[in-house]
Amino acid sequence: MKNSILANRYAKALFSVAQEENAFDEYAKSLNEIAAAMLAQPEVKDGLTNPMYPVDVRCKVMAHIAHAQGASQVITNFLDLVIHKKRIAFLPEIAEAFQLLIDTQRNICQGTVVTAMPLTPELNDKLQATLEKITGKKVVLSTKVDPAILGGIIAKVGDLVLDGSIRSQLQGLKESIKGSE
Repeated sequence: MKNSILANRYAKALFSVAQEENAFDEYAKSLNEIAAAMLAQPEVKDGLTNPMYPVDVRCKVMAHIAHAQGASQVITNFLDLVIHKKRIAFLPEIAEAFQLLIDTQRNICQGTVVTAMPLTPELNDKLQATLEKITGKKVVLSTKVDPAILGGIIAKVGDLVLDGSIRSQLQGLKESIKGSE
């Protein structure tokens, strides 16, 4: 809980700067790339979060990473601040909160669809249009294949979960049979 509050606070601060600069996409791209590097490479995360290393050394390492990613000076300064405040471990959460603020500003929501088999492009488009109609927002879908659901789909968009999988229907049938005994 505390992590999300901290992440939101830093994301909102960066969001207001991005709004002034009209650089939402640029800042989000930089944050996501650097956060992904931290998640993918534990030694990078350790080098940036370990208090055994002096703060100025951690700032230099982050400046090098930011420069290699092509980050702007604003992002480099933001990351420097996050390191000085000892919040760099929360960078993936900050990047996620920042993206959520951008999506809210643009009336977009992220969605995930889980199916037993890959969807055809036509069915994917139809599903996306249906979810956009239900939510009243532009929906950006990512799809996952999970044969364990047996058939049907599970769609998650924001807080909305639509579970039409055969697995959940069988589970419901099982529960109703147990309840009638």
